[in-house]
Amino acid sequence: MSRVITYKKSGVDVDLANRFVEEIKPLVKATRRPEVVGGIGGFGALFRLPLNKYKKPILVSSTDGVGTKLLAAKLVGKPEVLGVDLVAMNVNDIITCGAEPLFFLDYFAVGKLDIALMKPVMKAMAEACKESGCALIGGETAEMPGVYPAGDFDLAGFVVGVVEQGKEITGKSVKPGDVIIGCASNGIHANGFSMVRRVFDDTFMKENADEIIRPTRLYVKPVLELIKRVKVKAMAHITGGGFYDNIPRVLAKGTGASIHAGSWKIPTVFKWLSEKSKAPFKEMYRTFNMGIGYIIVVDPKDARKTLTSLGKSGVEASVIGEIVRGSGVKIQ
Repeated sequence: MSRVITYKKSGVDVDLANRFVEEIKPLVKATRRPEVVGGIGGFGALFRLPLNKYKKPILVSSTDGVGTKLLAAKLVGKPEVLGVDLVAMNVNDIITCGAEPLFFLDYFAVGKLDIALMKPVMKAMAEACKESGCALIGGETAEMPGVYPAGDFDLAGFVVGVVEQGKEITGKSVKPGDVIIGCASNGIHANGFSMVRRVFDDTFMKENADEIIRPTRLYVKPVLELIKRVKVKAMAHITGGGFYDNIPRVLAKGTGASIHAGSWKIPTVFKWLSEKSKAPFKEMYRTFNMGIGYIIVVDPKDARKTLTSLGKSGVEASVIGEIVRGSGVKIQ
């Protein structure tokens, strides 16, 4: 007698996937903006541009994942942190242009559907979207046996934002003498974890999980509030590439950045990494954020106002350097 082969027996449970969608619908609904048209579950997510607020809207988009922090979070039993990381890595990027995040979509790929694992990640993702004023408008849950073993998964995200034409923050007006303000990070965030996992053994990671696996800080609300009050010239999200690769991306031609390394408090986790890895100074500042997750460039006359605004929004910030003639980044 021939053996019956079904999709479920092949490792894909469509009914469980549908149940998962039903369970996360209340989480998604909590992130809803007035411009969202319809709900999740269709072939495409609909969103009405807020033309009452933007007369000449320019859309800004970004896509990103959480890298190998996924493995570290899984090891220490904190996968829900990744939901925040995924949103933050995307929305923190587009606000550097002065854009307001509008909507977010996720891609959640698993070896085998596990609602007990996946729902906390989605809950954290939805909460991060809500905090960022961004609608979680749709996504994809892909059960992929053979690609991922049971218990393994991967995440990717995509965000769309909007900025009024003429109000984009491009860095073109940056000039020597401008001030660089650094916003404190929440620790490692979601970059450099291939090195982190090489430096720290599993026991150390588990014992110090609260320091090592902190979620990426969301800078959306503080930054959007700031640009209403201050003429911001440039902003950079300090992610992969650290200071050396990210800051030059937003500076005007002929300008560089001089960073004063002792001007902010470096979190303990980076001291552990430096001591255990014995990595050179430049390697640390090119791999990690070293305690500064986001930088803002303003005219010197706007520095105090900028610090005050960020402080009122709950962001610890300080002047960490200035713009100089030349190119690249010098840290001393």
